[in-house]
Amino acid sequence: MDEKTAAGLKRMQLPYALVRVLLILFAALMFFPGISPSKIILTAGQAKISSTASLFTNAVSYRSLTDGLARAFSRGWLSQGLFVMLYVGCLVVLLGTALMAAGGCMSVGNLPMKNLGNRFLLGGSSSQLGGMVLITAAYFLIAASADPGKITYHFPVGIPVFLALAVAVFLLSLLLFLRVPKAPKGEKMEMESRFQLFLMLLPFLALTFAFSYLPLYSWRYAFFDYSAGGTISAEKFVGLKWFRTLVQNEAYITRLLTVLKNTLAMSGLGILTSWVPMVFAIFLTEVRSTRFKRFVQTFTTIPNFISWVLVYAIAFAIFSTDGFINTLLNNLTATNHSTNYLGNASHMWLKMLAWGMWKGVGWSAIIYISSISGIDQSLYEAATVDGANRFQKMRSITLPMLLPTYVVMLVMSIAGILSNGMDQYLVFTNANNKDVIEVLDLYVYNLGIGNGSIPLSTVVGMAKSIISVVLLFVANTASKWIRGSGVV
Repeated sequence: MDEKTAAGLKRMQLPYALVRVLLILFAALMFFPGISPSKIILTAGQAKISSTASLFTNAVSYRSLTDGLARAFSRGWLSQGLFVMLYVGCLVVLLGTALMAAGGCMSVGNLPMKNLGNRFLLGGSSSQLGGMVLITAAYFLIAASADPGKITYHFPVGIPVFLALAVAVFLLSLLLFLRVPKAPKGEKMEMESRFQLFLMLLPFLALTFAFSYLPLYSWRYAFFDYSAGGTISAEKFVGLKWFRTLVQNEAYITRLLTVLKNTLAMSGLGILTSWVPMVFAIFLTEVRSTRFKRFVQTFTTIPNFISWVLVYAIAFAIFSTDGFINTLLNNLTATNHSTNYLGNASHMWLKMLAWGMWKGVGWSAIIYISSISGIDQSLYEAATVDGANRFQKMRSITLPMLLPTYVVMLVMSIAGILSNGMDQYLVFTNANNKDVIEVLDLYVYNLGIGNGSIPLSTVVGMAKSIISVVLLFVANTASKWIRGSGVV
């Protein structure tokens, strides 16, 4: 690369940085319903139209755009063709954003790749701008043709925001397309390995953001006086009202303490028995019969893929008052007495532990089996030469080599001590055992879905998440102090 070309690329570093930042902002805003440029209709007649769909949702689903408008279309209050136009605009914006993303990734390569990426950037930004023009035109046409006596509409704040972003991105893309020097013919497209690795990780980062961090936006329910079926934008902001309710109401405090006791007890039992999958994996790998080993591993792993609903069906068939156990005992003793093993609350924590281990021990052992397969076989050969038997090799070689894996799993278990899951306890819950089986996740579900206290359940969920993150860092710090290395 000559000095003139290098100087030209250096001058384009700022436009490249700006277009990447604007692209990320544009893509992120597509997932926020409150700023969606396609949120036009509020009411049609007496029907409240959902306004919670984002631009991304409307681009991938025409139904989300027209949900609740069937009556308005049939009576001529709205033109369905204009909503098709609106949908096409959303779809074009989405496709343009995808092209822009591809161009942004190419922009970190060498000059030939930058040239190709600039074409993608210009094409994608043109699509974005064209899609926004369609959306804007659809709004004005809908506003001009809608029946004013039946339809209530508003000008979405997202239209000028997305239009401004689309224009800025288009101008920057055009500048890059015109000013970036052309690569010599025959030069191959290349990219530094560090950028390649980052781009390989980018889809996983995007999925993590979309499914792990973006849902945190729902935490806003904790600050509004929201009720199920309503629109949060129309609800009153109440600040920390629900936080104060949780810590000041004695009924909630008492219930929460009981739930925490159940949660910590069952999680604690799980941590105390967390060594069982490791020991099971050690013994399983020592089985010399390959067929028997595969049978045992398959037999113990399959329960992990059985839903808890089916697990409860199995438990009911065996332990209910008319189940196999009671029927067998009555036939053997010639009596008609039945014990309700599922309905009573006795030893419920141990029962849940037993069902959980039955379902998950085989699956959990797979991690340790893979770790055992990675142990250097020369260690076992040397131990054999020294006269060590199988148990001595397990105690002196296998077990110490598995401890780092066990510590990692233990740290993650401590971090998730408040997250027992919900499905297991939901299916086994009844009126007799509710006080000893309700864990924190199930309590959040019952509070929000069962009782309709969505803001309060959100507060509890927020507290659980924050405490779990704190526990993760505490356990990780302890691991670093004890072992010299942590998990994160």
